[in-house]
Amino acid sequence: MKLSIIIPTYNEAPTISLLLDKVCNVLLINDIKKEIIIIDDGSDDATNLIIQNYIKQTPQADIKLFSHPINKGKGTAVKKGIEMATGDFIIIQDADLEYNPEEYNLLLAPIINNNADVVYGSRFSKGNFKKRFHFWNRIGNKFFTFLSNSLSGIHLTDIDTCYKLFRSEILKKIYLIEARFSFDHEVTAKIAKIKGIRIIEVAISYDARSYKEGKKIKAKDGFRAIYSIFKYNLFDMKYLK
Repeated sequence: MKLSIIIPTYNEAPTISLLLDKVCNVLLINDIKKEIIIIDDGSDDATNLIIQNYIKQTPQADIKLFSHPINKGKGTAVKKGIEMATGDFIIIQDADLEYNPEEYNLLLAPIINNNADVVYGSRFSKGNFKKRFHFWNRIGNKFFTFLSNSLSGIHLTDIDTCYKLFRSEILKKIYLIEARFSFDHEVTAKIAKIKGIRIIEVAISYDARSYKEGKKIKAKDGFRAIYSIFKYNLFDMKYLK
């Protein structure tokens, strides 16, 4: 079996090498192999060059790089990664260091044990993990999660988590539109429409970075989140390709 790890990047030169070290060094349960798919989303710093050099220096790792000539948004990058993925399972990994790749196994276990089809890594579930949030981001996440739960009928504690792990055959058949951060709200709404889908959460750690350190989500993304939650839960009925 194989896990496809999709890493969208945009101007992540300070952290991308360390992040790739962490991803490459993770040992997955059940001898699951790793496929690392990096979508460089039009970076105008040294990110792309660093990734190319890393691939040359780490030939033993299964790393694929696709580069957008201009920035198209995280959602667009993730969709390209889904298209390229060949693994049995797919997880999304931000290129910063807010999430810990050593926790992949926490998300894999419920699927391997046939208890789930989709697993979300919740930063708000109780667990013996380090968790550091920015106040307003936490409040926003709580609000978006509540709104999504109210309309989708599923109960989650963290809709905006980066760590979402899917059986590939499920994610690949979802019709996705959103170009930016509202990928999270769209995919949740559309996954929830699948009859019999088993979605669970597991507790994960989180170490938020500041805007000074490169955090990219903006206030306008919050308004788009509200729009997307209503649109994809109530009005957009096309959810499968």
